Amino acid sequence: MSLANRAARSITTRDVPELVVPGLLGGILVGSFLLPFVTFLGRTGSTPVLETLARPTSRAAIRHSLLTAPVSTAIATVFGVPLGYVLARGSFRGKRLVEALVVLPLVVPPVVGGAMLLTAVGRVTPIGRVAAGLGVPLTDSLVGVVLAQTFVAAPFVVITARAGFGAVDERLEQASRSLGYGPIATFWNVSLPLARRTVVAGIVLTFARAIGEFGATMMVAYAPRTIPTQIWVAFIAGGLDDIVPLALALVAITLLVVAAIQRSAHAPAVGDG
Repeated sequence: MSLANRAARSITTRDVPELVVPGLLGGILVGSFLLPFVTFLGRTGSTPVLETLARPTSRAAIRHSLLTAPVSTAIATVFGVPLGYVLARGSFRGKRLVEALVVLPLVVPPVVGGAMLLTAVGRVTPIGRVAAGLGVPLTDSLVGVVLAQTFVAAPFVVITARAGFGAVDERLEQASRSLGYGPIATFWNVSLPLARRTVVAGIVLTFARAIGEFGATMMVAYAPRTIPTQIWVAFIAGGLDDIVPLALALVAITLLVVAAIQRSAHAPAVGDG
């Protein structure tokens, strides 16, 4: 047996007992994730899922969510990815304040975030009155839903993009600049492709957070209803069994998002051999 094989076998043998305790603790957490899914899915047998999803209110909620969440994600991406790059590479006065503001929507309860948005763009505010006068109300509209979703979800793409760009070797960017490429070309052709897996994961997480947003959306735009809002209405009106179909639709969309995360994490990067 070669030295390399003996070393590999030694490491594997040593790692097994060392992973027992972490594995048990992690297994308990995984079990706590799995149990609610199993018990919830067990209620689907007595619920007319397809009939409920065919109702106009359900179809409208699904349509509104599938329309607003991608828009919110696109807005967060267009502005959040460059901000993540600036935070990863830049050093400027007020950087800590910007970082704190990025994290703020994550630590503030969504309902409080919705209240903050109302104080900024509500109908009685200057911005809200101007927007309503132009025929684009910022509350109780799809625009309001997008504002709420973007507020709570955008930090995910900023934070993950910053981590991705921070892991890129700056010497590669310097080499690009030395070859005559400008900062934008370097960002587009070097930095972004190298950080793309992390950025894509952040985009998918942003979409998942946006489509599941309830608290801020309920405050800013109770109507038109999205899936989470309609789930709440159905729960108040008919109890737990009435929310099963829409909840299943939301879970199905979420599972597709998780699958996209897994695929993006394992897909070979451009230029990988």
